[in-house]
Amino acid sequence: MMYGGPDAIAEFDDRTLAHLRAAIVDKLKRSEPFALHFSNQGRGAAGHTVLWLHPAIPLRFHFAGRTGPLNRAWVEAMLDSANNASGLMLVEEPMQAPDDRRRRAAEH
Repeated sequence: MMYGGPDAIAEFDDRTLAHLRAAIVDKLKRSEPFALHFSNQGRGAAGHTVLWLHPAIPLRFHFAGRTGPLNRAWVEAMLDSANNASGLMLVEEPMQAPDDRRRRAAEH
């Protein structure tokens, strides 16, 4: 994910990025700026990063491959966190209910 310019790159695996994209686009299309928090662990650094996401700042998502169907529960969990004062937190992916998996498979 590139935010603002080529020097501001945050790397995520494709599946995580697809879910982040869904949550981020949902907020930004309503012109709702918010903070995005994520851990730097696994990225060769310590601590965490906070980005202020605003509709006026360029944002690009780059995927290495296919992402598969979205887990709506995960997108909703991210949106719930984005709607509070702390901002969008990158949370662990929750399990999907069996009904959701069957419905998503039927949609594709």
